[in-house]
Amino acid sequence: MQAIRHYLLAVQFFTRIPVSGPLADWVGYSPAMLRASAAHFPGVGWLIGALAALCFGALSWLLGMGQPFTPLVAAVLSTIVTVMATGGFHEDGLADVADGLGGGYQRERVLEIMKDSRIGAFGAMALVLAFAAKFALLAQLGSHGLSIPLWSLFCGHVVSRFWPLLAVRTLPHVGDTATSKSKPLADQIALSALFTAAVWCVAPVVLMALALGWQSALLAILFSGVGAAWMLWRFKIRLQGFTGDCLGTIQQVAELAFYLGVATAVAAFGTAGVRPWLL
Repeated sequence: MQAIRHYLLAVQFFTRIPVSGPLADWVGYSPAMLRASAAHFPGVGWLIGALAALCFGALSWLLGMGQPFTPLVAAVLSTIVTVMATGGFHEDGLADVADGLGGGYQRERVLEIMKDSRIGAFGAMALVLAFAAKFALLAQLGSHGLSIPLWSLFCGHVVSRFWPLLAVRTLPHVGDTATSKSKPLADQIALSALFTAAVWCVAPVVLMALALGWQSALLAILFSGVGAAWMLWRFKIRLQGFTGDCLGTIQQVAELAFYLGVATAVAAFGTAGVRPWLL
């Protein structure tokens, strides 16, 4: 029951999915509980990924799979649904980090810019390019049938939420501890929590591998991990640590890299191993 409370607290913290009223009272809250909920971040990806895949599949069916622009429309509208479900939590972090790293050179100045709620030129460019890349990649995957984008969406949202936990594990928190919402998450994450988070990823990865082939699953995880590692390196060099915005940025970069990995696998190995019935 305690694990369920921690999971629901993660859903409450990272999405706009209602966890309120008597349910919220039953879940409860404390900094220690929020810290423990970190183990279930990939589990939140189950909800968002399933929602994205459901929306993409429904729109593809309604608009007609044979139409040339159906995958693009489905990609755009499914992304809108996920942004509404999360409140743009991670996208906001991406914009803040882009403004900070793009507009500041000294560490203190970068952190100061990142705390500013106003979006700047670098943040706007980052959001436009990130959304454009996501639309293009999902449309490309959708051109090969429905199984590939559906499994990519579901698994991508899960796996991309594992990598930010490595930042919590390996880097110190450097945000404003007095106002940062992520501070309770910033203490050293236990290895048992990382193991739990990894367990959340096992079933989606295995099912994706069965549906699309092991090449797609392995390349997707590899690309996603490389994208996350690149951001970790950047934060270590520029900030000597991480903030809550950095965690959102890692998720966004890892998700895009995941889709790129699947697209690369499809281009390299084709779709002969795809099983459309495994949905």
